[in-house]
Amino acid sequence: MTWKTNDQFVLKFIDYLKNERIYSKNTVNSYLIDLKGFKLFLTKNGGFNGWDQVSRRDIEIYLQELTNNISQTSKLRKMSTLRSFFGYLSRRDILKVDPTETISLKSGEKKLPEFFYSYELKKVFSSLNANDSLTIRNKAMFELFYATGMRVSEIANLKLDQINFDLKIILVHGKGNKDRYVAFTDRTKESVMLYLDNSRGQLLAKNEDKGYVFLNSKGKKLTSRGIEYIMQKVFTAAGVGGKVHPHMLRHSFATELINNGADLRSVQELLGHESLSTTQIYTHISMQHLQNDYQKFFPRNNKKDEAK
Repeated sequence: MTWKTNDQFVLKFIDYLKNERIYSKNTVNSYLIDLKGFKLFLTKNGGFNGWDQVSRRDIEIYLQELTNNISQTSKLRKMSTLRSFFGYLSRRDILKVDPTETISLKSGEKKLPEFFYSYELKKVFSSLNANDSLTIRNKAMFELFYATGMRVSEIANLKLDQINFDLKIILVHGKGNKDRYVAFTDRTKESVMLYLDNSRGQLLAKNEDKGYVFLNSKGKKLTSRGIEYIMQKVFTAAGVGGKVHPHMLRHSFATELINNGADLRSVQELLGHESLSTTQIYTHISMQHLQNDYQKFFPRNNKKDEAK
């Protein structure tokens, strides 16, 4: 869903997000939907008189209304949109005052990223044993996801010329137009080459080859949403229940690295995180599981053993 507008303030902000921040179409649309919701709220509650007339109090009332209707996470995201929008207008001297500047929200307890256990992924890879083009593609795609920690958008936009099979590395074009290199395993190399040699051409058929690695059944580039759909279908069929998302494979990749002794800086580089603090969440996962194992297996923690 997009919001078509002739609002010059919003149009300038869109241009900034697209051309300076290099945000994806989906991300830009999310910002626009949040701004539309805020503007609609003001229109229904006293009228919208222009972005330069928005006050801190207007935003506080809006946030209070959100508290009754959405989760804290969604509320924080909408507030982040308003901060970005008004911050941009203020920095460019389009507005004299940023009404969000003195508003603070508590984020609450951060949820740890969800990830797959290795036995769950083994079940998935073992289930992909058919020789049809789509199954071979799926196995190659999920092997690559797990081995590299790439984002779903990076997998969807991956092109053949980004992969160096001799060195087993990929030049990833990441968020914010930032490039990085990621490595992959021999097993992943075999799966991807099997797909390229035996399946991709069949999927491409008579379509124009634009160089994208992963194609759908019609020979077109797989979209991020298409990958999400395929993943849910494949993982459910393999007996890995619940709602799954490609980002969980990225979390699984990072968690495996940390659990096996990789340093945070290396993991940060491989994931393409701008800040080390973003990467540090994976140490919390490791510590949580360490504590769980300690509670479960350390004899002195067992009250029955203490009574003996």
